[in-house]
Amino acid sequence: MSRTVYVNGDYLPEEEAKVSIFDRGFLMADGVYEVTSVLGGKLIDFAGHARRLARSLNELDMKAPLTEDELLEIHRELVARNELVDGMIYLQVTRGAADRDFAFPVDAEPTVVLFTQSKPGLADNPVAKTGIKVISIPDIRWGRRDIKTVQLLYPSMGKMMAKKAGADDAWLVEDGKVTEGTSNNAYIVKGGKIITRQLGNEILHGITRAAVLRCAREAQMEVEERAFTIEEAQAADEAFITSASAFVMPVVEIDGATLGDGKPGRVAARLREIYLDEMRKAAV
Repeated sequence: MSRTVYVNGDYLPEEEAKVSIFDRGFLMADGVYEVTSVLGGKLIDFAGHARRLARSLNELDMKAPLTEDELLEIHRELVARNELVDGMIYLQVTRGAADRDFAFPVDAEPTVVLFTQSKPGLADNPVAKTGIKVISIPDIRWGRRDIKTVQLLYPSMGKMMAKKAGADDAWLVEDGKVTEGTSNNAYIVKGGKIITRQLGNEILHGITRAAVLRCAREAQMEVEERAFTIEEAQAADEAFITSASAFVMPVVEIDGATLGDGKPGRVAARLREIYLDEMRKAAV
């Protein structure tokens, strides 16, 4: 069945959805995006995603096309029209359509696109019971990774490098330290302490990251925000990643080195449980 999508104020069958060939998102990757998970027909941490969207737009000197309340209404309408139970809603805002020029256009209207992706049983992903394998690759992305732009070519290449190596994902390394995963934040656990890179321009300020660390601290878990090396990660007791669609996902192998007994660790499993419980309670 065809999905209903949203394009610049209109709800349309996906086959009828169109954007201009002159859109700067297409020509220049001049756009930002957010992905909000849906569980049981409700939005997970929508307010957090809306705040980050506003920050990304501001950092690129791009005007906000809609208010947070308007965005929430559109998200809910797409959930209803597509009868979405579990899955994600993808939102993209670009600077709009204008004749091709490196300089920003002064009068372009932003392009706003949203669509749903159904993922039945999203929170019951069996991989969470077995964990994932990651490899390390050089981080050669641009310097403003804190802005959630649509510039995703290298992360996509990283996913393919991991697949070719028989792994599930890649962790990016810069100046000898792990920055993050291709589409997630990275963590290790040593002696019960959760270690993850501090916020800065080098990593995305993950919405799930913020919620998981809050849950960890409320559960009296020790958290240290600092960079770590691949070697330190390989010697850790356990490791995991967080993202809007993976929630908390254990990592059991890094560059061929097995962590612990090769099974998901206790800390990651507990954090996934706490996070999902808290997010379901607060879902809108």
